[in-house]
Amino acid sequence: MTNDQQGITADHWRQAKLIWDYHQMHHELRPVNVAIGLGSHDLGVAAHAAELYHSGLFPTLVFTGGNSPTTANVFPRGEAVHFREHAIDLCVPAEAILLEPNAANTGQNIDLSREVLAAAGIRPKTVLLVSKPYMERRSFATARKLWPDVEILCASEPLEFDDYLKSIGDEKLVLDMLVGDLQRVIEYPKLGFAIEQEVPENVHAAYESLVCDGFTSRLITT
Repeated sequence: MTNDQQGITADHWRQAKLIWDYHQMHHELRPVNVAIGLGSHDLGVAAHAAELYHSGLFPTLVFTGGNSPTTANVFPRGEAVHFREHAIDLCVPAEAILLEPNAANTGQNIDLSREVLAAAGIRPKTVLLVSKPYMERRSFATARKLWPDVEILCASEPLEFDDYLKSIGDEKLVLDMLVGDLQRVIEYPKLGFAIEQEVPENVHAAYESLVCDGFTSRLITT
């Protein structure tokens, strides 16, 4: 479990795995009114959303997201645009997909997707958020704050931690993202951006250890 080039040790892996497990909501999926695919650097979100569409869980899929520093080079026309194209390549009908190409953060993903749905005459009661595996909890807490009258479920690719690291190909980036998302889970309720989530002591200790060891590129200033 080491990666000398990027400095990932066995201890780092164990700490990151604790945070990885915490971030996932483990919701039992069932049919919903709509799904929202949250833009990111991970095209697996679009692929999993397509798979869930084909399984009959929802009739309408929104892809949301503009660009960020980690996606501008990979998805130059915007995350949502590339995700939509990938889903269409995976045989999701174009007419089943709504596009929200402007969101720059998770709060905007939720608010602007709701506006796109309303413009299409859709006011859902149940929404499935499809995200990166380590973004489930933060997206859930954000949506529950901003869209409290809707029931929120979360889903992500069912990958083991090691498999996800290999799929992204940049272990340092993934650990930085895990740490950054956990910081947001902790801090955003204080700023009014999300509902509070209980963080177990061992998860918080793993977070502090990884921060001390320099996995900090995705941290916000608090």
